[in-house]
Amino acid sequence: MGTRVIVALDVPDAALAASIMDRLAGLARLYKVGSQLFTAAGPEIVRAVRARGAEVFLDLKFHDIPTTVAGAVRSAAALDVALLTIHAAGGREMMSAAVEAAAAGGRDGGRRPKLLAVTVLTSLTAAAAREEAGLARPLPEQVLHLARLAKAAGLEGAVASPQEVRALREALGKSFLLVTPGIRPNWAGRDDQARVLAPREALDAGADYLVVGRPIVAAPDPRAALDRLLAECGS
Repeated sequence: MGTRVIVALDVPDAALAASIMDRLAGLARLYKVGSQLFTAAGPEIVRAVRARGAEVFLDLKFHDIPTTVAGAVRSAAALDVALLTIHAAGGREMMSAAVEAAAAGGRDGGRRPKLLAVTVLTSLTAAAAREEAGLARPLPEQVLHLARLAKAAGLEGAVASPQEVRALREALGKSFLLVTPGIRPNWAGRDDQARVLAPREALDAGADYLVVGRPIVAAPDPRAALDRLLAECGS
């Protein structure tokens, strides 16, 4: 899938997304389409990214009853996305249904997407996870528990903050994909991310892919920002 940096198209409409992709042409090879852009632009934005020869990380974090999630995953497979997220908190039955649906979508003529389990959002602090989300386990233990559950259900990887990546890599092995948002180079602000690392630190900890949005897409010169970030990664 090319570069290890996923550019997050967290923008309000397809026109702005297209403008950013124009500026990053030939440099970015993998884009994240999340709930904001997908809600505004629908499946056509995925097709627009694919038409440019780039891959899509469809980050819609499906979390529903198993049948509903399975249907959503099958539809995503028909869109030819490379990576797709579901919430690990939906439980093993839901995740297993998603795995079966991804395989069926591949057999139906689409591409089988690699499924990633969302563990604990990177905006949550340990205190908020305990006091507001009601997590009984310490936050790092909850992330590891959910990632292990996802691997047992047949998912290919997980999404976690870079601060948990090293423990996940040691526990789950080299073949389990680890995708990390919460990446903030030292020249960018933290925004609403609570558990962050710099790009090179996250890669050294064991991350496979880094999801980076605002430091690139909100920069005065997105191409220069991505160039700088890739240089820091050694890409």
